[in-house]
Amino acid sequence: MTMLRVTAGPFTLTARMEEELAPKTCKAFRALLPFRNKLIHARWSGEACWIPLGDLDLGLGYENATSYPAPGEILLYPGGVSETEILFPYGGTCFASKAGQLAGNHFITIISGHEHLRDLGRRALWEGAQEIIFELAEAE
Repeated sequence: MTMLRVTAGPFTLTARMEEELAPKTCKAFRALLPFRNKLIHARWSGEACWIPLGDLDLGLGYENATSYPAPGEILLYPGGVSETEILFPYGGTCFASKAGQLAGNHFITIISGHEHLRDLGRRALWEGAQEIIFELAEAE
């Protein structure tokens, strides 16, 4: 089981990669680690933030896809109808774009630090883009 440390804004979270449910997505994302970007507030998906990845093609299709992730269930949308992106829900979310409802691959689950999700989302909404880093967690 691959564990990640996710540093988003001032918060540190622990996450699990969903390798049994989304093996191809996890493998593709793991090759990008450490992954650094900006987390911005979503425009259409409700209480969520996102990381736009433009025309990045990871060669993925759908696996373990959902439109209704729970807070802390991170999705990767492989592109197609909309641009490639990572969705980071912190509350009630229906994944969507200007083209309509989307489904993304649930490939990471936050397992500790849930108490910071709402504050992170509000910080992105009211203060702007937040730095985010996904990296392998150190073995304990």
